[in-house]
Amino acid sequence: MTNSTLRAIRGATTCVADDAAEVTTATTELLQAMLERNNIDTDDVVSVFFTTTPDLVSTFPATAARGVGFTDVPLMCAAEIAVPGSLPRTIRIMMHAYTTKTRAEIRHAYLREAVTLRSDLD
Repeated sequence: MTNSTLRAIRGATTCVADDAAEVTTATTELLQAMLERNNIDTDDVVSVFFTTTPDLVSTFPATAARGVGFTDVPLMCAAEIAVPGSLPRTIRIMMHAYTTKTRAEIRHAYLREAVTLRSDLD
């Protein structure tokens, strides 16, 4: 990419239950939204870091990423800290990608119940 800069793109979503199919669907939906909102191609992605709240253990979100085309992108999963009263069944993503967008132009994606986490974003 000409004149591109490495940027971090954030996103979060929730699942209705700890079910592998639900985690896969929610993760896929979120990854696609992050790519589309920022006009990012998977070839421009450097790495993706996933976290889940401790109540999601049925599958790795990274498994869903492989189905979206992240076949040669380094992926990492971890557990969020168990903060009392925090949003349950939540998947968070930090994607690092090259883009010509400025930091202010990056559009982070918060879907489903996770919209409450960042009500200041569209």
